[in-house]
Formats: sequence, structure tokens, C-alpha cells
Amino acid sequence: MTAVLLVFQLGQPRIFFSMSRDGLLPKSFSAVHPRFRTPHVTTILTGVFVAFFAGFVDINEAVVLTNIGTLFAFILVCAGIIVLRRSEPERRRPFRTPWSPWVPILGILSCAYLMYHLPLITWIRFGVWLLIGLAIYFGYSYRRSRLHGKT
Repeated sequence: MTAVLLVFQLGQPRIFFSMSRDGLLPKSFSAVHPRFRTPHVTTILTGVFVAFFAGFVDINEAVVLTNIGTLFAFILVCAGIIVLRRSEPERRRPFRTPWSPWVPILGILSCAYLMYHLPLITWIRFGVWLLIGLAIYFGYSYRRSRLHGKT
């Protein structure tokens, strides 16, 4: 699990970088280091955030929060495949999903099954993080998104 958390920590700055370029986060999050060409601002912020919580959060709590977050993300990806196949059938697809929509449906069901068996406190914490994310989105990101108003 430590390896998974480390990979998440390395990937999160890139996600913030992309979100910033799309207008979902402040422009400073898309700053690139002049020498190393990496998103140094988000790398530092992510590192400080993770280091702070690593000092106070039990590893088992971090593991179940990682599990519920990852499973929810997989559900969104599977649902996105189904929705995009129906809403934009002519869109160029760089990859194929075999036996669509059955594989995405099975993915949604299997992830939901695993999430169902996580402790209640994990669901509460997940809900709080989700509400914080939605508050950021509707309070800041929605109006500033480069995709806002585009079809």
C-alpha cells in the first residue's frame, strides 16, 4: 500500500497541473520549473500536504481512504465509457473497451461491491472530502473552467 500511496503522491501534482491549465484551479498551479520542466508548485504543495497528514493519520485509515477513493474513480471511469459511447459515438477512440457496455457495467458493480464493505467511518470521511471537492468546484472552478459553456 505504501507503493500505491507513493505513486498517488507522484501523480497528484500532474493532475493539479492539468486542472489548472483547464481553469479548474488557480494559474499558479500550472507553473513549470524553468530548469526541470516539472510542475514544482503542485509537487511542493502535495508533498507538504502528504507529509503533514502522514504525521497524524494511522496507516490503516490512509489505506481505506485510498481504497474508497480509487474505487470511486474507477466507477467514474467505467460510467464515463458508457456515457461517452452513447453521447459521442463518432469521437476518435485511442483505445478499445472489449464487450462494451458489459465490461464497464461489471467494473461498476465490482467496485461498488468492494466499497459497500468498507467501514462506515470511511464513507463519512469520503463524503466530507467529496463535499469539500464539490464546494471548490462550484465556488471557484465552475465559472473559470475553459470548458464552461462549450458543447
